[in-house]
Amino acid sequence: MAKSKSINVKGTEIGLFSNGNEDYVSITDIARHKDSANTDSIIQNWLRNRNTIELLGFWEQMYNPGFKPLEFEGFQSRRG
Repeated sequence: MAKSKSINVKGTEIGLFSNGNEDYVSITDIARHKDSANTDSIIQNWLRNRNTIELLGFWEQMYNPGFKPLEFEGFQSRRG
């Protein structure tokens, strides 16, 4: 998947990627805007956030036919 274009958000270039009919935004570029020295920590903390976990669970329920809600509940209880 190659970077197809970018957008400028408040002076920061954010990569946009395309794969077939699907488009993606680079969360690494967004995190780099916040703190370029600690991009990995920002993404790790975002992935541990309760709201992020709930969003990912909702997304999986909608788009993943093999999603296992009971297993996800166990994962959800160990967040953060």
